[in-house]
Amino acid sequence: MLAFPSTYSIGITSLGYQVIWATLAKREDIDVRRLFTDQGDIPHRTCDLFGLSLSWELDGPVLLDLLEQQRIPLWSHQRGENNPIVFGGGPVLTANPEPLAPFFDVVLLGDGEELLPAFIDRLQQVKQLPRTDRLRALAKIPGVYVPRFYEPIYDADDSLLTVKPVESDLPHSIAKQTWRGNTLTHSTVITPDAAWPNIHMVEVVRSCPELCRFCLASYLTLPFRSPSLDDGLIPAIEKGLTATKRLGLLGASVTQHPQFGELLQWLDKDRFNDIHLSVSSVRAATVNSELTRILNRRGSKSLTIAIESGSERIRAMINKKLAKEEIFAAAKYAFEGGLRGLKLYGMVGLPTEEDSDIDDTSNLLLNLKKTTPGLRLTLGVSTFVPKAHTPFQWHGINRKAEKRLKQLAKQLKPKGIEVRPESFGWSTIQALLSRSDRRLAPVIASVRGSHNKLGSWKKAYKAAREGDLSTTTEQAIPLPRPPAWEEVVHESWEPSRTLPWTHLEGPLNQKQLIQHHYQALNEHAGVPAGEE
Repeated sequence: MLAFPSTYSIGITSLGYQVIWATLAKREDIDVRRLFTDQGDIPHRTCDLFGLSLSWELDGPVLLDLLEQQRIPLWSHQRGENNPIVFGGGPVLTANPEPLAPFFDVVLLGDGEELLPAFIDRLQQVKQLPRTDRLRALAKIPGVYVPRFYEPIYDADDSLLTVKPVESDLPHSIAKQTWRGNTLTHSTVITPDAAWPNIHMVEVVRSCPELCRFCLASYLTLPFRSPSLDDGLIPAIEKGLTATKRLGLLGASVTQHPQFGELLQWLDKDRFNDIHLSVSSVRAATVNSELTRILNRRGSKSLTIAIESGSERIRAMINKKLAKEEIFAAAKYAFEGGLRGLKLYGMVGLPTEEDSDIDDTSNLLLNLKKTTPGLRLTLGVSTFVPKAHTPFQWHGINRKAEKRLKQLAKQLKPKGIEVRPESFGWSTIQALLSRSDRRLAPVIASVRGSHNKLGSWKKAYKAAREGDLSTTTEQAIPLPRPPAWEEVVHESWEPSRTLPWTHLEGPLNQKQLIQHHYQALNEHAGVPAGEE
């Protein structure tokens, strides 16, 4: 059973979910069924594997609802020989699986192109062994993490000291796996029932070369990879266009594909006059007249760029290599190319941010409106949330971020600029999930069925702190009480602190991330690179 923690229309739009399903469905030794929160394929009489991919922290607790629905024990140690092996993957679990670790038998860290087949192959080889022996065999595959074989160790003050293997022949750390092949992914399902109906999605690039210091999509997926035009992208696009006339080009930095200009010229041919083309967020500095003209010609009405902040100081600090002039040029090109709207992504609560930086963002948007009066401007703005394996993993959520979200709306909405703020309250729950260790698992179990209510989380966390949540009957190993809410969500941590994901290796090691962390602080202080 391959599950997705949302409805069918959302899940079937996920390119990652589609590719995992297709990879499994192609195998003759597996009969895979799909499961969504609102529907699913006809279930098996017996289920040997239950899989879930997570791309967003707030989807994690849905796992428990799905397990209960399938009558699978929630906690991995409660499952017996007749229960399926519950496995998961995706960026959330690759970054920090620890809050959900007690619910998973297996976590796949990294790209699935080779990792998923290796996992299934080994499982088939050992399927006659007892459950514990099967899991032990899986734990020796690079990139496969079996949480039950790794024990968190705490000191007398309940601070995490380390996470170590419980058996001597298991690796002390598990490294995220990286696919380095020439091809990336594209849609395997095209349906009118998807959130983006009848669209063929093609992954143009993976990762991003810019390395904004808060960005999980950049740091966790390094190195930056791009398939060749002739052997990778064009065949993938041609295949999809036999089934639909809607094409979506996806990636964290699509326009930085080294052959993107050639791809645009190819899509500009008259034989593509009847297709609708959309492109995910593009780097503002790469926007030009050819891009906006072709997007308009191919049915796009708007362009999306990420500016993060209107403050040049903040953009320098986060390593956003973007000058104010390039933002204005992108708006100019969008308007002159015939596009009706420009969507901008911004963020509040970034490290070192002051109220004056929020004013800079407002002033930038207001000036954009003056210089391109016919262009509809929309600002989508979120609160900075620390992510594992990034240089800002040590920074907590700024308590002033909620006020600053309201400040932007107050300054921009009356001037005709649409502001779409993300919920500050739910950003704090994201941080709780992204920064916690296994001590959060009883809290997640407690809020199942009501995890969409902020109050449920705070009530359950308080109960866990006070020792009122039962753990001894649910946990194989009783855990200390979790740290204070403020410590996990809002406080900045010292780089010397043992992190919940200390035993999991990302693309960059801790020494490199600490170096990037201090480079950011030096940018704030005005220290030239190399002089810190």
